[in-house]
Amino acid sequence: MAKSLGIFVTNPDNMQHILGVTKAAKAKGAKVKVFFTWMGTKLSKDPAFPQLVEMADDVSICVDSYKNMGYEVSDVPTGLTPDKMATQAQHGAIIEGYDRYLTL
Repeated sequence: MAKSLGIFVTNPDNMQHILGVTKAAKAKGAKVKVFFTWMGTKLSKDPAFPQLVEMADDVSICVDSYKNMGYEVSDVPTGLTPDKMATQAQHGAIIEGYDRYLTL
């Protein structure tokens, strides 16, 4: 896949960086996939989360991590569909199918 960036999010303090990197990558014509896991799932409650979902090509959340952070699986974050509440296979998809990989 040409010009693609996968962003693996584990830190709940990086929303502005995620937004900035996503915006810059999209401006350069890159496809962007963002996957939230462990404490990074807390960012799904950030007011800027829907903006990220709109900007990126694909956003998904590790459902097990989401549950471990105390959220109900039925509480799907704004902008996502239930099928985006996924497994770590989404992380594997980034590793296997994207040109660039970034952990935040």
